Amino acid sequence: MVLSSTPVVRLSGVSKTYGSTKALTEVDFSCFSGEVHAILGENGAGKSTLIKLIAGVVQPTEGKITVNGKELVLKNPSIATSHGLVCMFQELSLVPDLSVRENIMLGAPGTGFGWLNSKVVPQAESILEQIDGAHIRMSMRVADLTLAERQQVEIAKALTRNPKLLILDESTSALNSSVVEKVFKLIRKQRELGVGVLFISHRFHEIEALADRISIFRNGQYVETFDNGAFDYGYIISRMVGQRIDDIFPPKKVFNTEAEEVLKLDSYSWKGGFNNVSITLRQGQITGFGGLDGQGQNEVLLGLFGLLKNTAGEIQIAGHSVKITHPKQAKAPDLGIALVPEDRKTEGLVLEQSIARNLELSALGTKGVNALDPTIYQTFLEALELKCNSLDQPVSQLSGGNQQKVALAKWLALNPRCLLLADPTRGIDVKTKTQIYALLRRLADSGIAVLLLSTDFEELIHLCDDAHIFYDGEIVSHLKGSELTAENIIAASLNIQTGGEVHG
Repeated sequence: MVLSSTPVVRLSGVSKTYGSTKALTEVDFSCFSGEVHAILGENGAGKSTLIKLIAGVVQPTEGKITVNGKELVLKNPSIATSHGLVCMFQELSLVPDLSVRENIMLGAPGTGFGWLNSKVVPQAESILEQIDGAHIRMSMRVADLTLAERQQVEIAKALTRNPKLLILDESTSALNSSVVEKVFKLIRKQRELGVGVLFISHRFHEIEALADRISIFRNGQYVETFDNGAFDYGYIISRMVGQRIDDIFPPKKVFNTEAEEVLKLDSYSWKGGFNNVSITLRQGQITGFGGLDGQGQNEVLLGLFGLLKNTAGEIQIAGHSVKITHPKQAKAPDLGIALVPEDRKTEGLVLEQSIARNLELSALGTKGVNALDPTIYQTFLEALELKCNSLDQPVSQLSGGNQQKVALAKWLALNPRCLLLADPTRGIDVKTKTQIYALLRRLADSGIAVLLLSTDFEELIHLCDDAHIFYDGEIVSHLKGSELTAENIIAASLNIQTGGEVHG
């Protein structure tokens, strides 16, 4: 592609320090109009600091920022937005207790001095319709939306700001593949209109599908920029983490189909959520739940953890029929079920509490487990290589990947027989993903049964022994072995049968 002579934004010799911590060091970086420029790097690489500087959230300690050839001091986000620098952050910025309409209008062009610009609302509604969000009413309270719906609203809000540079930080991390492609269609249209796009994602297939150029950051420093397609995954990963990673996913072992049953569902149902779900999960097995967002797969996990009332059908744990009505019952040693929920910040952790206090929460009240004994968590924290100052550090100060490590470790300390995971690697870096994948495989090898809900079909293919694909609250396909392909997963997600064991 041919780039314009003047970048829409340029950073020259930019450094940012917090006390003795160097978040960015002497970075030279440019993004041009009419290009999608992907930023890659593991947690702590400096990606978040980079976009915060461009968005006016923080200011550089050294160096200068130039916008369309003019040096600017971006003292706050309002100034950045006025120059067309619009950012959708990974940590969603919507106000939970306000409606979708009110959130769309907040900070919109023409808003201020007590006035809200309602002209952006029809535009936002049109954008939502284009990304499968027509069901999201403007009157709905943001707190009542799912994580995926909140991301759709954030995308619509960002595009109503008439950006010259659109910064998307893990903007599709909670969306299914069908919605992601529709979002990409909108982004490509923005590119054709001359908008520059900074795109941050830890999903390599998204980078491959969307980006024109890729820049890599590592340990707060700019590494290099190259055209999309110039190098393979192995090279890119080695540049990101500073060492060669031959394979993101651990090798699969031949699964023992005669292993002892841990969990069996027979016609498990919940009115309005899912229907006739029948699966068998054995010791050492990693089974995936796939499908478009909101097809009932997450509700199955919630039901198994005792968070739903009036479920029907049969649940068997180790061959014994049980009725699970409360999380305390589910996590008790005789059942041994653990759930790592989808949204770590609102469902899995208490952000302002320390790491130590968060680790204790799952074990509190569990028979035979001393929640105050730090050694019961240490093995898992070491396996996941948690990066923190001490266990007294507030969880809110950790990166997203390290927060997820805490959310995982607190449940693994209970030594569950069945581990339920809802999109556990959403929005975290490739190195942390690799650590989590390796740990899950070791847990399975030790006999734990793992039920993994994932919106990333690469996880279903490369990590899971088999996968159940949901559509409209029911399992429509059971894929295993050579049937576990991207084509079969996507087709089943759309209820188009091409392979696998057909249900219904």
